[in-house]
Amino acid sequence: MQAKTSNPPDGGYGWVVVASAFTVMGLTVAVLKTFGLLFVEIQQHFDELASTTSWITSVTITIFHLGAPVASSLCARYTHRAVVITGGLLAFSGMALGFLGLSMVWMYATTGFLQGLGISFSWIPAISIVSHYFSKKRALASAIASAGECVFAFTFGPFFQWLISQYGWKGALLIIGGIQLNICVCGVLMRPLASSCLLEARHYETERPPSNGESRIDKEDKSPITHKTFNWMLVRQPEFVLYAIFGILAAMSFFVPPLFLVPLSYSLGIDDSWTASLLSILAVVDFAGRLLCGWYANLHVTKTVHLLTVTITLISTSLVLLPLANNYLSLAIFTGFYGFFFGTTVAIHITVLADVVGMPDFDSALGLFMLIRSTGGFVGPPLAGLIVDMTGDYRAGFYMAGATLILSAVFLVTLDQLQQRKERGTQTNTKQENSTLPYSTLRLLKLQ
Repeated sequence: MQAKTSNPPDGGYGWVVVASAFTVMGLTVAVLKTFGLLFVEIQQHFDELASTTSWITSVTITIFHLGAPVASSLCARYTHRAVVITGGLLAFSGMALGFLGLSMVWMYATTGFLQGLGISFSWIPAISIVSHYFSKKRALASAIASAGECVFAFTFGPFFQWLISQYGWKGALLIIGGIQLNICVCGVLMRPLASSCLLEARHYETERPPSNGESRIDKEDKSPITHKTFNWMLVRQPEFVLYAIFGILAAMSFFVPPLFLVPLSYSLGIDDSWTASLLSILAVVDFAGRLLCGWYANLHVTKTVHLLTVTITLISTSLVLLPLANNYLSLAIFTGFYGFFFGTTVAIHITVLADVVGMPDFDSALGLFMLIRSTGGFVGPPLAGLIVDMTGDYRAGFYMAGATLILSAVFLVTLDQLQQRKERGTQTNTKQENSTLPYSTLRLLKLQ
């Protein structure tokens, strides 16, 4: 289908794209977040340590990030639609083959590698195309789309628990894989939108004088659809580098709490049914945090990087306090605080990336950001698992996650200071240029 050649519509069919991305988020990240319910079952089946079993999640997260540049490049070369459909098929394959449960290495290759690649090929183009369809309402649209993982995680918690009790962890994997095939349906609904590069090329052709007797209209009609190239030079921009380091440290922390929340509750002697409800509570407050933060960011009252710094500080504080819980009620309260602040953080961190690099380089920046961030996702869960094995206490993993997030906030503050310094330099240069203009020209500019 031919791409629509228009500016970001900020509505209209864009809301269909948001709804599709909403579902994709639920069928990818929500599955990853609730994998903790399968964690204990798989660990007991293979009789392995927590650190060994956690490598399944670590491989999934790593491949999710490593596949991001590939997904971004494929989106530029083909369409977001095609890449999402491919991702849905890969995610299904990972779960369906994991059903065989041949060995722990087999689990790394299937529910780890294939599932991670499927999530990457689904998540990256889904969140990217939403940013292309919206400009003024980008923060709100991105927050709504990302909230899909919360809504699905709310139902997936008790549903996965029921699947495990009825069909075992192997049967649950197969059924979950079948559900993930709906990602392909969402991909079909993601109608391509013309890239800014194509629009700029056509604008150049219409502004340029026609040559060889060829009219402007003919020139437009014969202009080939050019594809954007992946911009690897973003790694030379200090702002992007600072934000990427923040992403590494954040990734080391983000995937630890969902992985160890269930085992922590078991260690406190909490019943299985109550444990599953913790994941539902986490999903509800996460959903509220995303929508509230997306709405507030859309008011443009506070710079998004300032808002992100505040949310990171609050989520790190809640992670440090969460291990103080000693019963279900206190654990549910601290889980609620963590989930809410996590939601506010996830709602805007991609929007901040768009503000840092600009939309022309956003697809490349998103792919590179996820690639660089993969080191944090690769190290985080196994490191937390190693600390848990050494201390014999799941609380230690939460302390590690909270401390790492506090460190990541330092790089956000540094990024903000660098941006402010550049803004002041730009304003100074502008004033100096204006001071050199003739008095008559300055007077004319004031009248205008």
